[in-house]
Amino acid sequence: MCETAFGVDVRPEDLGRWLNVLAAERTFAAFEGETMVGTGGNFSFEVSVPGGRIPTAGLTMVGVLPSHRRKGVLTNLMRATLADAAERGEPLSLLWASEAAIYQRFGYGFASRQARLLADRDRVGFLEDTEPVGRVRLITLDEAVKLLPQMYDRVMEQVPGMFARNEEWWRSHRLFDPEHHREGGGPTWCALLEIDGVAAGYALYRVHSAWKDGAPHGRLTIRESMATSPLATKELWRFLLGIDLIGQIEAWWMPSDHPLMLMVKEPRRLRWLVQDSLWCRLVDVKAALERRSYAAADSVVIELSDAFIPANAGRWRLDTTGEEASVERTEDPADIRLDVRDLAAVYLGAFRLSELRLALRGEELTEGAVERFDKMFVTDRAPCCPEIF
Repeated sequence: MCETAFGVDVRPEDLGRWLNVLAAERTFAAFEGETMVGTGGNFSFEVSVPGGRIPTAGLTMVGVLPSHRRKGVLTNLMRATLADAAERGEPLSLLWASEAAIYQRFGYGFASRQARLLADRDRVGFLEDTEPVGRVRLITLDEAVKLLPQMYDRVMEQVPGMFARNEEWWRSHRLFDPEHHREGGGPTWCALLEIDGVAAGYALYRVHSAWKDGAPHGRLTIRESMATSPLATKELWRFLLGIDLIGQIEAWWMPSDHPLMLMVKEPRRLRWLVQDSLWCRLVDVKAALERRSYAAADSVVIELSDAFIPANAGRWRLDTTGEEASVERTEDPADIRLDVRDLAAVYLGAFRLSELRLALRGEELTEGAVERFDKMFVTDRAPCCPEIF
């Protein structure tokens, strides 16, 4: 039904991959008589947040038939999926929004950005073109299931917004590669970078072979690239930029603060486009704030509004010691007034509250409170989720 809402066809092999990773008890459907008119479900994820990981509901497969829009179907499905997350002790709900306006009505905030690269290969070169380090070899997807998770997990420790993958997820989703998903390109190739004999990065990519006027004019599509150090990042991209018979390179779902922008001679030639990616909903404000770490020790009182989950609304005192935090209800005067969407936008570190204030969102009630709040919530790395779920 969800695919019908999106206007796409369902194949048996596609259905099977979802059944492998999505628990039946976490899926919901709306009916009119015997006709299914809407669906929604939650993945059970652990997601990286500043300071660790947190149980999270990954909202997915949300769709309503075109014939049943604007009739309250989605609202009821959202209540069911958020209640499911609360019952399972998941303080966050995350999603990739097909249309952001839909989910902001339910308290989701713009929580991370993604970058798209669309570069002409012959116009991209390193600013400091040092001698190559390490070696790259191509491995099979069966080998990738064993070798890639350790590198992915190392990156996840540094970057908020990434979700933990089990072996079934790697097989059924990230490395799933049927021909009808290739959009006319070749199979997925996996390049493994090793430095001093240790796996340090990988790239999953596809080649769309093409020729123009007798010359190679192919396109390289990078499905995912992960590097465990700045040196590994450079060496991995040295390999990708050096693949022959390629005219153009494209990559999606890259971190908005990816260091490649500062590594190349002509960053404009990357045609770097930044868009929204993850949207975050704080299901349990107290638990969500207490489960992340903070960059500064301080105390702030937040007056929070939440129209869809009223239990979150009210005044909350957030006390931090850096590594730990306590959150309690209070009757003390508020320092800051926020909607739950605004708190979600700063939760993973995608935005500072001072940036939201420039967009006329949130309100400072105590002088200097926004600056203190920003120092508490700042993160070393921008949040990023490298895969749509």
